[in-house]
Amino acid sequence: MPSKKTKKSPSKYSYYLTEQEKKLFAHGKFDYSYKKFGARAASIDGEAGAFFTVWAPNANRVSVIGEFNEWVQGKHSLELQGNSGIWQGFVAGVKQGQLYKYYIESKYNEYCVEKADPYAFAAEVRPRTASRLWDINAYQWQDTRWLVKRTATEAYEKPMNIYELHLSSWRHFPHGGAAAQEYLRNDGALPPVTYRDLGQSLPLYLNEMGFTHVELMPVMEYPCDSSWGYQLTGYYAPTSRYGTPDDFKYLIDQLHQHGIGVILDVVPAHFAIDGHGLVYFDGTHLYEHADWRQGYQPDWGTYLFNFSRAEVRNFLISHMLFWLDVYHIDGLRIDAVAAMLYLNYSRREGEWIPNINGGNENIEAVAFIKQLNETLYREVPGIVMFAEESTAWPLVSRPTDKGGLGFGMKWNMGWMHDVLAYMHEDPYFRHHHHNQLTFGMLYAFNENFVLPFSHDEVVHGKGSMIRKMPGHFWERFANLRALLGFMYSYPGKKLLFNGIELADWDEWWFKRTINWGLLEYPLHQGMQSWVKDLNHFLLTHPALYEVDFEQAGFEWIDCKNAPQNILSFLRFSKHHKECLLCVCNFSPLPYENFKIGVPYQGQWQECLNSDRACYGGSDRLNNGTISTIAEWEHHRPFHIEITVPPLGCVLLARKLENEEIK
Repeated sequence: MPSKKTKKSPSKYSYYLTEQEKKLFAHGKFDYSYKKFGARAASIDGEAGAFFTVWAPNANRVSVIGEFNEWVQGKHSLELQGNSGIWQGFVAGVKQGQLYKYYIESKYNEYCVEKADPYAFAAEVRPRTASRLWDINAYQWQDTRWLVKRTATEAYEKPMNIYELHLSSWRHFPHGGAAAQEYLRNDGALPPVTYRDLGQSLPLYLNEMGFTHVELMPVMEYPCDSSWGYQLTGYYAPTSRYGTPDDFKYLIDQLHQHGIGVILDVVPAHFAIDGHGLVYFDGTHLYEHADWRQGYQPDWGTYLFNFSRAEVRNFLISHMLFWLDVYHIDGLRIDAVAAMLYLNYSRREGEWIPNINGGNENIEAVAFIKQLNETLYREVPGIVMFAEESTAWPLVSRPTDKGGLGFGMKWNMGWMHDVLAYMHEDPYFRHHHHNQLTFGMLYAFNENFVLPFSHDEVVHGKGSMIRKMPGHFWERFANLRALLGFMYSYPGKKLLFNGIELADWDEWWFKRTINWGLLEYPLHQGMQSWVKDLNHFLLTHPALYEVDFEQAGFEWIDCKNAPQNILSFLRFSKHHKECLLCVCNFSPLPYENFKIGVPYQGQWQECLNSDRACYGGSDRLNNGTISTIAEWEHHRPFHIEITVPPLGCVLLARKLENEEIK
């Protein structure tokens, strides 16, 4: 019998970058560089180990140190690949899960340093700083149906209710109860949450509450808990605080199987100054600018990426493509976009360097952002890119071929600040500030907006959302219910930070879980029910989501009723197949037989009323249907007369007949 052919082990040269890949990397076009850079298990000439690749162009020597060689410097040196600045090599005997670092000896100043791998797929638990060899291809995904549906779905015309989450400060105790009381007694001293814990409880809660997406504050490895993950050192590694990379994939998988999209916060503007990270990587300012006026961010004590370097742009684009590709993430929210766009961001005169035209625009960062969005949308259909951009930079969420930055959506920070400033006022004085509610409609359709009540609004002395509301105890809750009703009725996708749905009294603190014990109290339970009903109502009423980004989906009825602190407007679905009427009263006075002009004759049905007793309200309702009266009001041929509750929001629906549809 002929002998059985044995499969040859790959040659070590198959792990090296090709000349074409080196050229792509040098020009910032090697989009999938994570498939070659970093450490990966390898078997060469029958010997098992790991193959390492790192970019350190100003190193005189690079060696790998780790558990497999007792951290001995110089024992396993890598080879410099021509003039590419890339070092590569195979080390036998390295096993899955073992720790390692690079020992870099610079050409300059006798600088020698131990560095974590910039492309590492896993890391050890802080405060330790080594990278960990990990096979990212071992997990067996079960979310194919979700991914197929995502590719075929147009996100802009679908409902999007985002629940922003900080992993370790969220924990769901069903209905409060004993578990919540135990938490309160121990000041949060419960076992730390894990990715797999969240995979069991979080999807169920989000489904119950009617959220379509969860946005996770940064999960990439970071050294300092108090940075909340916004100062990174491990751009390709989910933080080991909560488990392994496979555990994190399990969380994403479970969310997808329950129909929940996952958005990640990513931070390409700046990075942590910790010595094991990117800073002064090979004895030079490799990833950051050398001049502090360009390279240092004074607000956060971090370094800014040098977007003029093609290899740095490549590192960041590959980093974001990695999370979409390997972890099946559905969208990325780019943090601090303004800090990227403006050279003088948070700087005084003399503390920044103008661009070549003498302006304050960061030309290299703008080019990077456009390249990033073009690449990600091309490579991963169905995802959405979000910008947290707080200025009036034009066309942020418009395609690059139309002169835009190429994002899919932008956080509406102006609307958020104006509305919260209005709500902070005593209702007696609100009529002086009415324009803070209406001004946003002047630019509401200039971008594809998300309306965010995020973590940034409930920290650093700003107070929790319920504490921002004026008045006595009951009025605070009524104000917050009215505000949330206004938000859900207003054009734009929605985002709430964890704890807002409970009316948590405490400012958010990363060391403490949100106070689920509050659900023992009716007003807090009513707030959660109100958010739940708003979410589910939005999911089933296209008028609140199909035309979020065009004027055709919105129409004022009365935006000038400042004396009574009342706003009224209409929302329309695509082709005007559904019409919703929203009335918001930000005064503590109820109004009976209040006239509202409407464009269509017939029956209007009260669908939601924030003043229902089950939400904690006073039960001033419009029971059943309301018939139109054929008399002009608000420049419309018909009107209805309704009860407008104090500090309340009312939503009424009118299904249109075929002949009425535009």
